[in-house]
Amino acid sequence: MLRNVKSLLGHRIHATDGELGSVEDFYFDDRTWDLRYLVVSTGGWLAGRKVLIAPVALETPDWKAGTLPVRLTREQVRNSPDIDTKKTVSRRHELELYRHYAWPLYWGDGFYAGGMSGGPVFPDASAMKEEKPEPVSEEESSLQGVRAVTGYKLHAADGPIGHVDDFIMDDAEWAISYLVADTGIWLPGRKVLVSPHWIERVDWDTSEVFVDLTREAIRLSPGFDPAQPVSEDYESALFDHYGRPKFEDREPARKPRR
Repeated sequence: MLRNVKSLLGHRIHATDGELGSVEDFYFDDRTWDLRYLVVSTGGWLAGRKVLIAPVALETPDWKAGTLPVRLTREQVRNSPDIDTKKTVSRRHELELYRHYAWPLYWGDGFYAGGMSGGPVFPDASAMKEEKPEPVSEEESSLQGVRAVTGYKLHAADGPIGHVDDFIMDDAEWAISYLVADTGIWLPGRKVLVSPHWIERVDWDTSEVFVDLTREAIRLSPGFDPAQPVSEDYESALFDHYGRPKFEDREPARKPRR
């Protein structure tokens, strides 16, 4: 099911032996748009420390109750590498984290290399220990925070269209399916969806996203109601409107990181 990422902030995280804290943010891979980590604020029991938990550790979420159980103990989390979430999370930091929890590595092929690369979300515990981490450089990490990217300016091929207001994620794949654009004074009272597949480039230095759609095409796109779930029928209508291949048939173009 597709869910608004903002609605997941504040969800409680439960270890096998007690509560860990609440979701404060998400980190996504800026090459694949897969959600790589939940940023969890631990509150009083770890003196407000923030920890990173990969979706691979999740059990089946209770969305109605707003709780996300994980296959971790509080002691495991207490002893996990202390990563400063106010700074860039390097691949070396990730490697330390994955070694600590014996999680399977996710890095490899990327979105722009030919497809989404999230892999299985809930693997068997025994399989999690089979993959052995390999050395990687500091520069390879490509994580961005959802909170930080919210507010980025959005540009169509022929002009501005608003700013990033939210994200829509697929809770089966733990990947960002759409950016929600607030069109501001250009189209007052409207919000529209933009697929990562339609992004031409992102300038992370200037906080701008450029999409290969025209303003007129976006203006005439099917109406989006953020209060309603995104249905398959709506997605089909959206892709048909833009004349883009749908879902399993679409082939992402190879595009460089900026």
